[in-house]
Amino acid sequence: MAHYHLDLARSAAQTELASRLAALREEFSLPAAFPPEVLAEAEQAAANAADRLPVNDRTDLPLLTIDPPGSTDLDQAVHLQRGSGGQDDGFTVHYAIADVPAFITPGSALDAETLRRGQTVYLPDARIPLHPEVISEDTGSLLPGVDRGAYLWTFGLDRTGAVVSTSVERARVRSREQLTYQEAQHRIDSGGDPGSTLALLKEVGLLRARLETDRGGASLRLPEQEITATDHGYEVLTAPPLDVEDWNAQISLMTGIAAAHIMLEGGVGILRTMPPADPEAESTFRARTQALGHPWPQDQPYGEYLRDLDITRPQELAIMHAATSLFRGAGYTAFDGDTPDVSVQSAIASPYAHTTAPLRRLVDRFVLATCLALENGEEVPQSVRGLLPSLPAAMKDSSLMASRATNAARDLVEAASLQGMEGQEFSAVVISAPSSEQAAKARREGREPWGEIQVEQPPVLARFEGHAEAGQRIRAVLVTAAMATRTVLFRVVGQTPPPRPAEVPGGALAPEDHTDPVDWPHQG
Repeated sequence: MAHYHLDLARSAAQTELASRLAALREEFSLPAAFPPEVLAEAEQAAANAADRLPVNDRTDLPLLTIDPPGSTDLDQAVHLQRGSGGQDDGFTVHYAIADVPAFITPGSALDAETLRRGQTVYLPDARIPLHPEVISEDTGSLLPGVDRGAYLWTFGLDRTGAVVSTSVERARVRSREQLTYQEAQHRIDSGGDPGSTLALLKEVGLLRARLETDRGGASLRLPEQEITATDHGYEVLTAPPLDVEDWNAQISLMTGIAAAHIMLEGGVGILRTMPPADPEAESTFRARTQALGHPWPQDQPYGEYLRDLDITRPQELAIMHAATSLFRGAGYTAFDGDTPDVSVQSAIASPYAHTTAPLRRLVDRFVLATCLALENGEEVPQSVRGLLPSLPAAMKDSSLMASRATNAARDLVEAASLQGMEGQEFSAVVISAPSSEQAAKARREGREPWGEIQVEQPPVLARFEGHAEAGQRIRAVLVTAAMATRTVLFRVVGQTPPPRPAEVPGGALAPEDHTDPVDWPHQG
């Protein structure tokens, strides 16, 4: 993993950055501390957690969790074994999801607060949780070595990885081990027992990825940027995703697809949907792949094409970034009775529901409760059913708030990492460049056209001005790095800079606010 240490501890910039990060909470109306009555209800629910553990005891399953380093809000635990339905071939997958509904009394202050928050917001200096920490990081979390309630999904797969049976039940479970993605990847790469959960996670993950491609779905694999607080300041980290992240995500995807089908068959629920790519956007993307020297063949599924890209190569990294333009408009669709007109998440090429992250995302709690009732032949509780129509708007508002805040925090830390380096040159790869039409339009409007680059060190995405082609390696000089405006701007070395436009806080040099993130599978 490439990293850049932003050491601001011995300067006034550290204090300024901390102050500006803290100010984002008010600027974006992020939730403050939990009200006392909410904390009291959470404490009471946590104190009674043992009394609400399901009688159904599946602590015999040697489940394990795989999460980023330092995670304590553990939503999922997994166990895989070879064989299914009494047959030696195929696989059985057990997937335990935190039993968050057990902690929430409908109509309570805690219930209302989670409806208001919508999701956990992750910032460099803090985590703003959906639930009080006594639930999300303690009694509700699938921590190792302790009994927890869970929604236990059991899948029977055939030898190709296709699902042949599905069940969901509440059960008492106990995770045996908490692994990071790096630890899991190392163990898999080191070999060992071919029948272990990790070895089978790779095998099943690869099979499910093939099925994803066959049905027309795709996964977007971009280098992940992470900003972490340290004792000396902040670190900007970036690395391509590990293979195990994709294999693990395939289990979550499988569960979300199964949940969607259960709700569609039951005639009530809430789906995560996304319309197909606009034909014009697809045509533009094909032209871009041609221009970048790696054309997308007409007869190749786009999922297969994206999986074949090597993002360590500049041109193919640029293509992967460009692929985000294919799918916009992800949202939630609630239904009760008639099947919704749009029921497919086009990036996954299947009906799909957010199901596996109830500790940090509100809608998953409702999906779990709905699926459990439908699978048991029971009526969906009115406390769940009655709120389904309000969830799409609540989740949209929450996602918009979280996206704007996290983007602003990233821009702020990136500006801090470069502040004081104006005039210095950096190596970078051009991710996107304005078309001739876009450049001409910008100049008619009296502004300089700009594109986006991936700077090598520090590993930041930033805007640049000047002429360069997507996928090209360039030297860029830093023009602006200002925490006050959260602005970073480069210019291609050797090209004459234009007159500078006025800068506005919040990165106003950007042509639009991309607050509706692409809903790619790896996001759970």
